[in-house]
Amino acid sequence: MKKCELEVCAYSLESYRAAKEAGANRVELCTAMYDGGTTPSAAMIRMARRITGGMELYVMIRPRGGDFLYSEEEFFQMQEEIRFVKEVGVDGVVLGILQADGRVDCERTARLVKLASPLKVTFHRAFDMTCNSREALEDVIECGCFRILTSGMHNTALEGMKVLRELVEQAYGRIQIMAGSGVNATNARLLQGTGVDALHMSGKSVRDSAMTFRNPQIFMGGVPGIPEYEIAYSDKRKIREVVDILGK
Repeated sequence: MKKCELEVCAYSLESYRAAKEAGANRVELCTAMYDGGTTPSAAMIRMARRITGGMELYVMIRPRGGDFLYSEEEFFQMQEEIRFVKEVGVDGVVLGILQADGRVDCERTARLVKLASPLKVTFHRAFDMTCNSREALEDVIECGCFRILTSGMHNTALEGMKVLRELVEQAYGRIQIMAGSGVNATNARLLQGTGVDALHMSGKSVRDSAMTFRNPQIFMGGVPGIPEYEIAYSDKRKIREVVDILGK
């Protein structure tokens, strides 16, 4: 079976360390889990870079949650963030820009890829929000991206396995295909069998807050249902299980 790397999506330095200790190949560093990931703080990026080891560090370049149709000001912010992470010395960036009609914004994506060089660029799951996966694949390749993160145009990679196989076949080695969303030890081998180059997981677990006083009337984000007293983290045990599966 084709060798497959493991990337961990880390929303904290604690999770970054867990990924490293568990033996992941790479981390996608980001924040704002419930937005699907946005650019982490400067301090977080710098501190992550200081954690030594052979693991690659990629940083999410995404100015906000919501859609992937960005204003000129947001596009300028993305450029500034890329300049900063290059100074810090990360290994790559993760980004995605679409047009209003659901196609890849090739012009601006190519500009960001050029700006990021020599860093490698992963086009993230904005890919799954495009109107035509086959066309989007060719566009992302043309833009010069190194890798695509995708769930195969479905909510989870397991549901999107058929499309993942098709993307791998169409890519034919011209770009790496990384499967993400819902990846865990129970499906890692099955997803590896699609021929993808890498799997992407968070290894999420939660623990209860140590707060003894809790105000049940307040939702800090203004959205009822999002847990106020749960702390999410990447579980080293869950990551290690997938590392071991892929290493066999």
